[in-house]
Amino acid sequence: MPIEIDETNQRCTLISDDLHIQGAASDVTVVTDEQLRMSVAELAGERIPITEAEADALTVAGAVDGRRHLKTTEPGSVI
Repeated sequence: MPIEIDETNQRCTLISDDLHIQGAASDVTVVTDEQLRMSVAELAGERIPITEAEADALTVAGAVDGRRHLKTTEPGSVI
């Protein structure tokens, strides 16, 4: 799992193979990456791909939810 959330202090850790970055959940932004076709968590300029369940958990903990739905009917959609 690429995220850990400490519910006692609303801090989270984003984890990848070569990165462990910690911060307040409110400093995390969850966005949709059109090329990856999935959500990513952004913190301190770093981006980590995450599952939708992890995205939901982050937003419940206080992260900013900047996701948007990708639709095949939108002009220029990658899907």
